[in-house]
Amino acid sequence: MSEALGMIECRSFPAMVEAADAMVKAAKVELVSYEKTGGGYTTAVVRGDVAAVRAACDAGRTAGARVGDVVAVHVIARPHTGVDMTIPLGRDPEAAKKK
Repeated sequence: MSEALGMIECRSFPAMVEAADAMVKAAKVELVSYEKTGGGYTTAVVRGDVAAVRAACDAGRTAGARVGDVVAVHVIARPHTGVDMTIPLGRDPEAAKKK
């Protein structure tokens, strides 16, 4: 089964926390990181099965919008191994090299 990468960017930290909470409750995904990108923007990153990540991102979009502004939601179905080696986002870089 392919592993996907899902990201939700919100305009406030509380909105991102609400979105992240909804994502991990909605589907079998792992919250692997979050990034404060500046200007009040924060991004949560999840990994898991493609369908689970899509469902989690949909739930996160709805929940985050109740608390603040959801700026972007994006799912990458099968990130290239080069992405995992450069920006591991929850995956061991050595494991990415072996694939």
